[in-house]
Amino acid sequence: MSGFEIALILAVLIGVSLGALGSGGSIVTVPVLVYVAGIPPKTAVAMSLVIVGATSLAAGFFHHRRGNFHNKAAIIFCGAGIVGAFFGSMLTHLISSRALMLAFAALMLVVGSLMLRPRNILRGPRRFHVGRGLIVGLLVGVLTGFLGVGGGFLIVPALVFTSGLDTKEAIGTSLAIIAFNSAAGLIGQLRYVQLDWITTLEFLASSLAGMGVGVAVASRLPEPALRRAFAGALLAVGAVIAWKSL
Repeated sequence: MSGFEIALILAVLIGVSLGALGSGGSIVTVPVLVYVAGIPPKTAVAMSLVIVGATSLAAGFFHHRRGNFHNKAAIIFCGAGIVGAFFGSMLTHLISSRALMLAFAALMLVVGSLMLRPRNILRGPRRFHVGRGLIVGLLVGVLTGFLGVGGGFLIVPALVFTSGLDTKEAIGTSLAIIAFNSAAGLIGQLRYVQLDWITTLEFLASSLAGMGVGVAVASRLPEPALRRAFAGALLAVGAVIAWKSL
């Protein structure tokens, strides 16, 4: 089995991750494209935005129908994130590929550690704070455009911290934000890279196949289990990327 075929199989797991956790897709997508499919890191960033953004849009629709959604938080984060993602895309091409992957790994290790903290520490204020949401949404958008990540691994805890959403509600809201941030980041990235759209759409099809499974899984798992799985995935993949980059 070729590396490309293995990468397509792993793309199914990307969809499962997005559907179930509202995140993790981009965390897995960029490493899979780089280390398994052999795609250059900066091209992988742009491809990731297509795959993760479209899969998130589909998964977000299903979560919205299940009531796992916070409309006000989604609007605020999307508005700020779109601006941040467009300008963040310019930063990708100012650093080396190695530095790009190390930055990617560092973010995952920090956020994964935060998500393993006790639940009472993770609980944010019960009311959504617009100013805080705008600032955090803008910063997450910059990182989306910069690293090609949907930002779910930052958006989920950010939604919990700023508005007191439980994890399932934050997951559904995160998916809509990821979709819009990814679209803005992609527009910025396409000024610098040329995508192989056939290959990109093959990965997207595999990811969408896994997404349906992930949404079904999310409705059956308790919230603490989702949070631990989310944190564990961040720490494991972040450690592997840091080791390979160093």
